Amino acid sequence: MILRLAVLTIAASLGSQVVWAQAYKAPRAGDGHADLQGIWQARNAAAESLEAHSASWGIRAGASVVVDPADGKIPYKPEMLAQRDANYKTRATADPVKKCFLPGVPRVMYMPYPIQIFQTPAQISITSEFAHAVRHVYVTNKGHYGEAEFWMGDSRAKWDGDTLVIDNGNFNADTWLDQSGNFHSANLRVVERLTRIADDVMTYEATLTDPDVYTRPWTIRMPLYRDREPNAQLFEYECHVYLEDEGKRPQK
Repeated sequence: MILRLAVLTIAASLGSQVVWAQAYKAPRAGDGHADLQGIWQARNAAAESLEAHSASWGIRAGASVVVDPADGKIPYKPEMLAQRDANYKTRATADPVKKCFLPGVPRVMYMPYPIQIFQTPAQISITSEFAHAVRHVYVTNKGHYGEAEFWMGDSRAKWDGDTLVIDNGNFNADTWLDQSGNFHSANLRVVERLTRIADDVMTYEATLTDPDVYTRPWTIRMPLYRDREPNAQLFEYECHVYLEDEGKRPQK
């Protein structure tokens, strides 16, 4: 009897949360679309590895944020696993972020640095606290550039109800997806979905397609949380690798 009551209580609680999320109406921006502006940050260990992982040197333990496939694994082609494993072994020096290169997409969205979203009807800008990284997401310009390639991809967006859908292409192959060496090729395509489900919570979802590296498209999903601290702002995180290369190591 006690077990049955507990199950009913949990089910009722979950049901009320689902109804509450469905009933939530995001505040409106000037053009009538959902207002996604603010400072947001992930609170998980996806930046260390997108898959479930135990703790190791420089990496916090964490659960998988891969929701498709259902096993929580990135569907690598068998011949690509050797590259992933080599990246992991040399991550202390090989990770492009440790060389102050831009982190790429989707990695910039779940790094341990907050992002800030600015929104207009024609363009949405996503800035990161990491090394002045900025994404320009064009809403009214629908076509991708031709053969050009970008560290942060070429981003084109549309609204699907209150969800912002961003189609990203034209990547180079020089970014990783996390600190564990998960990687992609220049043929990567990323479709992101950002949905504000509460005043201070936004669901972030990204589907990655890369026929050169993966056997099928796969999807990650996680909540991002809005910074409610008084006078919340992005601070400056300046990479010092370039200064060290020039013999200008910062003073301690």
